[in-house]
Amino acid sequence: MAKSESTSKKVATAASKVLRSKTASKAEKSVAASALTQKGSTETTSAKVAATASKVLRDPKASKAAKSAAASALTQKVKKKK
Repeated sequence: MAKSESTSKKVATAASKVLRSKTASKAEKSVAASALTQKGSTETTSAKVAATASKVLRDPKASKAAKSAAASALTQKVKKKK
């Protein structure tokens, strides 16, 4: 079941900035790539990327753009039914 959320233009711009950054970590770039993939599509965030996004959000050194992309990616994670 796909969620109706998708990455906004503002977040896509932030994700693009992260991907072009020479100082962004591998985790930040992974999350940014996932957020960009979900721009205008029904793709959802995988469990692996969601875990990485969570780490980026908790990282005090992560940029505002990286945290924005991470939050967007987490929003688009499909919760498993119990």
